[in-house]
Formats: sequence, structure tokens, C-alpha cells
Amino acid sequence: MIDKQFKKEAFKESVKENVKFLYRKKLEEATQEQIFQAVCYTVKDVIIDNWLETQNAYKEQDPKTVYYMSMEFLMGRALGNNLINLTAYKEVKEALDELGLDLNVIEDQEPDPALGNGGLGRLAACFLDSLATLNYSAYGCGIRYRYGMFKQQIKDGYQVEVPDNWLKDGYPFELRRPEYAKEVHFGGYVDVEYDPATGSNKFVHKGYQAVKAVPFDMPIVGYNNKIVNTLRIWDAEPIVDFELDSFDKGDYKKAVEQENLARNIVEVLYPNDNHMAGKELRLKQQYFFVSASLQAAIDKYKKNHKDIMKLHEKVTFQMNDTHPTVAVAELMRILMDEEGLGWDDAWSVTTKCVAYTNHTIMAEALEKWPVELFSRLLPRVYQIIEEINRRFILDIQAKYPGNYDKIKKMAILYDGQVKMAHLAIVAGYSVNGVAKLHTEILKKQELKDFYEMMPEKFNNKTNGITQRRFLLHGNQLLADWVTDHIGPEWITDLSQISKLKVYVDDEKAQQEFMNIKYQNKVRLAKYILEHNGVEVNPRSIFDVQVKRLHEYKRQLLNILHVIYLYDQIKKHPEMDFYPRTFIFGAKASAGYARAKKIIKLINSVADVVNNDASIEGKLKVVFIENYRVSNAEMIFAAADVSEQISTASKEASGTGNMKFMLNGAPTLGTMDGANVEIVDEVGKENAFIFGLSADEVINYENNGGYDPRVIYNTDDEIRQVLTELVNGTFSSDTELFRDLYNSLLNQNGGERADQYFILADFRSYAAAQKKVEEAYKDEKGWARMAMLNTACAGKFTSDRTIQEYVDDIWHLDKVFVK
Repeated sequence: MIDKQFKKEAFKESVKENVKFLYRKKLEEATQEQIFQAVCYTVKDVIIDNWLETQNAYKEQDPKTVYYMSMEFLMGRALGNNLINLTAYKEVKEALDELGLDLNVIEDQEPDPALGNGGLGRLAACFLDSLATLNYSAYGCGIRYRYGMFKQQIKDGYQVEVPDNWLKDGYPFELRRPEYAKEVHFGGYVDVEYDPATGSNKFVHKGYQAVKAVPFDMPIVGYNNKIVNTLRIWDAEPIVDFELDSFDKGDYKKAVEQENLARNIVEVLYPNDNHMAGKELRLKQQYFFVSASLQAAIDKYKKNHKDIMKLHEKVTFQMNDTHPTVAVAELMRILMDEEGLGWDDAWSVTTKCVAYTNHTIMAEALEKWPVELFSRLLPRVYQIIEEINRRFILDIQAKYPGNYDKIKKMAILYDGQVKMAHLAIVAGYSVNGVAKLHTEILKKQELKDFYEMMPEKFNNKTNGITQRRFLLHGNQLLADWVTDHIGPEWITDLSQISKLKVYVDDEKAQQEFMNIKYQNKVRLAKYILEHNGVEVNPRSIFDVQVKRLHEYKRQLLNILHVIYLYDQIKKHPEMDFYPRTFIFGAKASAGYARAKKIIKLINSVADVVNNDASIEGKLKVVFIENYRVSNAEMIFAAADVSEQISTASKEASGTGNMKFMLNGAPTLGTMDGANVEIVDEVGKENAFIFGLSADEVINYENNGGYDPRVIYNTDDEIRQVLTELVNGTFSSDTELFRDLYNSLLNQNGGERADQYFILADFRSYAAAQKKVEEAYKDEKGWARMAMLNTACAGKFTSDRTIQEYVDDIWHLDKVFVK
């Protein structure tokens, strides 16, 4: 597509011109960073033409637009993805080769935009890619974090958080749009004033602090269709930069107060909220981007439409998890206080415009705010929530007369807390889970009372991933091989990948497929040697667990099993053992002490195992620092085994499991989240399933858990593994891992012993790992299994997920750019 819009020579000239104008240098004098910027601006020229054309098409065709509201957008690097979606990657690579430049090196100059952390943010990024590729009008709405979560460094085996200064050299693919700035208000009080014109009371917010929300737009390029949608991320700026008057009077703190307020809001993703100041900042962040996004959306609607009562015909707001659910009350505030609607009309509009995606059954992630904090920070919004709650309680009482237990379980305001998920469910016209199992658990367990009262709202939308980033860009060798065998249609219709099934028993195809896997393993081994100083054998089994670090994801089970294998090799050096490389990658939340201790344990075990010459390199352990989208692409391509070992019933969906599957790595996992559907697609014989079922876990939890000491007391080998946590095997400080040891065996405060069933599932997991080893030794059998995983991944594209959202929830219109 790019060669139609400018020829190769023009591209080369443009890169040289950009180096000259941006840096006053010739190409041969420029640094790699400067060349990266110059190439991006050349590509951005093409994108902006398409962006303008897309906006014109939207003006002419007036489609319904979805505003996808999310605290996180884990976009990954943009240059390569944009070239892929412009279908210009190979042409640009050739043009740069002719200039003596390497596109891979240039891509490596780009920082990963620090706008997200885990699966939630990556899903949002995949969804934006799919919306643009499928020709739908969409905005992503979020925050332009200056430093994101943090950049993870590993020092002496510990996670150290350092600022991720991704904007230090400027980000070439963003556009500052000050003309669309909005004001957002915090604090103050609400006055009731009589309005003689309408004969009714008006609520007026006074005495507030104001912040200016300034949008930065990033292009979201659709695949080969000239559509360019927008990720709009809001930066905060002071309304008044600097109060010279205060400064002159010696009140230096007041002089920069506004600036500090603005700066704090956009400094980091998920401030540590173990204390009240952190909670307050997080609530400010949520309200900040929600209010600015809603104001902008309504302004845009009013440019071409007069009747605000018909807002739902052209606009829908999807709230990605509980973080943006203050949107419900903020939309009510705008419609009543600024657009002049009465309560009933405002509620009628709001409840047709907002929809909610639930991403978790973990109670701590269903956000609740102290009333004292919420009402002080957002006084008018709190008043509106009070009224929504009052009316909802009347509905509950009408349906369940005298049942106060229902009110306790369902009220939006209860026990001094504002329950955001309840607000979203009461107002939203759709409530969806993100995997079949997850949605069923929501309906039968966590949100049972709501489901019984309003079943028509509940639906499932199993998550997906974009094959354009995680195969076409991340694994170019395999992508080319797939295209050679079945054509390129899979790039926009992943169901086509099932055509590979005819090759799974073809020996030549098996050899080619496994040779590509080997080359990707060599590439990752080189990365590990450069970054970790550890030499790993690309012929060993690459067993990989990369994801956010949380106890329910059970990285602890994985590393305890590694200790178990190490013990076995030490005890029986003669035993038959296929070489294994265990690869971990994960960030732990800054305030999550136990998760950080698990990272230290993984690294301590790695130090012992990797330096023990007596085991002859049969076992290696690697922790990849600062796991992010750009190194994830490389990891997925190289993995032999996909570790998806969460405690059954705890993982809403997972999307890493889908990326591994697409790249030909069978799942080793519990029947949890989307693993259930992966097994449905590929067959149980092409996965390694172990452990308690979701029903068994829920049953145990409802009956006070189980007693892990029975296992500890009756299984010598498990007891030895646990003893090594505290006997100096992996640290001279025998107390270092005492908390992990205790968490598995002893009740602690309100916490059950082994609440994530690690010991309960240990033997089943070890047996599944043994099956992995046996299966891997059968080269043809393994090749067939790996190929079937790729061939059966068609369902797990975000294109399918988005089409389901469109058909069932959003009802958008396709738009075509001439």
C-alpha cells in the first residue's frame, strides 16, 4: 500500500530530509534514535493522509461510534505494527536496506509506550486494532501516563521499580490537540440555586480545584483498508501555569499548587493505594479521563445532532472493568447540570449508552471507594450516586419485599463504601464476562443476585488477540510459512488458519514448522545470553510462564516444581531427563510484598540451579527482566510449552494462552478462564490439563478450604521442597522465604493456609509435566500437536470478539474510505 502512495526513492529522500530538518545532520551522521524518529515521521505522513480521509468518511457517513474507556492501553511499539497494517513492511525494509539501515535495529529504538501493565491493557490494544481493521468508528479513551507502571530492574534477584521515561525523546506517533482541551473539577461543594426560568432547582458546583485535560491522539491503523481510528489519551495541565502573585508574596507552595495537582494525576499508572493519598490519586485519575472523554464525546455529537435524547443512536461507552465506571454518574451530571435534562430523561439516555465489561472475580479488584473520600473529592457526582442508589433500593424492595439481605448484597452504597461494579451493573445496558467459564461463575457466584434480578443484561464475550501483531509481526518466519501454505486471508480472517490441518501429518511440513520454532528459540537464547548472561540450550524444552505476577496465577507452583525437579536430578543423576529451560517474566505490583518475594525466590533458585555443574545443564531457570509487549513477541514465538496454571475459577480469561497457542505452543494448564475453550478447540489430547476443577475449588472455598498439612505430613518429596525454602538451600538467610513457607501451611490472620491450592494441585501438576517430557521426545507427535494448536487458534482472534460486541452490544455501522 505504501508504494502506491510514494515510491521507494521518495521514501528514502523523505527520511534524509527529516534527519536534516529535525537534527541538522546528514543521514550518515545521525544516531539510531534520530533515524528512528525520521523514519516514523515519514510513515506518519502517510498515516495522517489516511487519518484525514477516515475523519471525512465519518463526517459524511455519520456512523455510531464506540468510546472504549480503559485505564490501560498496552499498545506495544507502533512503527512495526503500523507498517504491517499499511502492508508496507517489506517495501520499507528494502528501502532502508538500500540506505544501509536495518529496520530491526530501528524498531528497537522505540520505547514501549508505558500506558498499560497486563492483560487488561493489552486486550484494549488488540480491540482497537480489530475495530479499525473491521471498519468501525471507535475512540480509545485513557490517560497519557508520563511514567506508566514502572520499568522493572532485577538487582540481587529483587524487583526494583524505576521510572519508565518513555517520553524523554518525544513520541513521534502522537499529536497534541489543545483545541479539544476540557476542564475537570475536584473538591469544593454543591450549592442549590433556584432557576426562575425553569421554575426548578439547579445544582451548582463551587469552590473546586480545576485541571485542564489536554488530549494527545495516537493513530490506530486498520489493516489494508485506509481506516485510521484514534487512541485519545489525556494529559493534565494547570489552568494557570504559575501564580506570580502568590510567588511574590512568598507563598511558593501555592504558586505551583495547580501545576503539581496536574502533574500528579498523570505521573504513574496505578499509584500504590495502600494508603489514603494513593487511593485519592487513583480516584482522581479515573474521574479525570472519564470526565474529559465524556465531555468530548458529547461535544462531538452536538456538532451534528440537536436532540441529546437520541445520544444512544450515535454513541456508546464501553467501560473496560470497574476503573471507568464513574462514567455512569458523570454522564448523568453532564446531561442534567449542563444539558438541562430532568432525572428521568437523563437516566433514560445514560442507561442506553453505557455498557460494562467485568474482568475479574477477585473481590479486591471490584473497586470500592470510602464514602468519605468519594464525597469530598467528587461532591456532585456523589450526590447523583446517592440518588441512583436510593431508587435502586426501592426497586429491590419492590421485587424482594422485606429482604434486607438483598439490599446488603446489591446496594451501590453500603457500609461506608461506594461499590463501582454495582453502579455499572445497575446502569449498564450490557454486562459481559470475558470467557464462558468466567461468565458462568459471575452469574452463579459473584454477581448471582444481579443476574437473578436482571438476567437480560448478562452475556459472554470470550477475549481474543490480534494475529497481526502476535503472528504477522512477532513471528515473521511462521507467518510467511502459513501464507505460503494457505494464502494471506488468515491475516484478516483467522478462521482460515484451520486450513493448516491438512498439513499436520505431512512430515515435510512438520520439519519446516519445527525448524521455524528452533530458529525462534535460537533468537530468544541470544536475547537471554545478552540480557541475563545465562547460556540456554535451544534444543531443550522451553517451558514459559509470562504474565503479571499474582498469587492466583501461581508462579509459586511453577518454581516449587522446578525445585522438585532439581532435587530429583541431584538424587538420581543417572535418571533419564530431557533438558528443560524454565522461562519466567512478570512484574509484581509495587506494593505487593509477597509477589515480589516470589520474584526473589525464582531468581535465587536460578542462581543455584544455573551454577550447579553437577547437573550438567539439564535444568536452567531464567527470569526475563521488564517483561513487555516487545520482548513478549519474541518469547511467544520461541515457547514450546505455555504455562497457564492459575487456580481454577480465578482467571477471568487470559490472553497469553491464546498468543502461545497461535505460535504453536501447547497449553499446560488448569481448566480455568479461556483454557476451557482452548481445549474445546484443540482437543484434550493436544493439551496438558491438571488440577482441581473450578467447581471443586469453589466447593472447598465455601466450606472453609482444605488442610495442606495433610499433604505436607504424608508426602516426603513435597515436604523436602518446602523445607528447602527455609533451610538455607536458596538463601543463607533462612527467614527470607519464611512468609512463602507459612502462606502454604499456616493460617495467617483472615487468610486461609494455601488459599490458591498450590500443594493440593502439586502432584497433578508434576504428573502433567512428566507427560510433557514424554510427549516432547516423540518428535513427530509433538510437531503434530504444536501445528494443531496453531491450526485451531482461529476462534481466539480479537476480530471475532469485536464482531460479537458489535452484533450483540454496540450495533455499529461499517464505514468505508474511498
